Amino acid sequence: MNEERKWQRMLGPVWRRMRLLVSRGVLKLVDDAQSLQSVQVTLLGESPAWAERFQSYGLTSNPHPGAEGIVASVGGARAHLVAIAVDDRRYRLASLKTGEVALYDDLGQSVHLTRDGIVIKGAGLPLAFVECPVVTMDGDLEVAGNVRDHTSTMQDMRGIYNSHNHGGAGPNQGMV
Repeated sequence: MNEERKWQRMLGPVWRRMRLLVSRGVLKLVDDAQSLQSVQVTLLGESPAWAERFQSYGLTSNPHPGAEGIVASVGGARAHLVAIAVDDRRYRLASLKTGEVALYDDLGQSVHLTRDGIVIKGAGLPLAFVECPVVTMDGDLEVAGNVRDHTSTMQDMRGIYNSHNHGGAGPNQGMV
């Protein structure tokens, strides 16, 4: 046996395992019911297989089928796959300036930390603050629509205030 063939025979299994370490895949299904999400992925030229999906602490998502991911084979064994990054080019916000950050979804909702300030887009959906006994703001509040309490609008409150009369000689000041 020649020397080259001997090296190929010896290193062949190592080379095959190294090639299997990291692959690109396409998500087919997501199981978000467990404490660690699982995704079914199709790796290039292979049948779908399940992988544990690791996400950054404090952030979580449930990607659509068709999203793409980077999948690692623990120890080079396809029997133990982990998805280490998942992205979906169909919905990703593009053209951010250097240093900007955004959180977004497939509906067009986003929180964008821009160079000029924070922009929250609701995509026509409501924004709710829940379980917040106090909301504090140290600046002005500008509202384009109505401000309501549980029972009336700001315009209703103006009407009540403006119609109130203490009597006396001086003019009553109305709320504008």
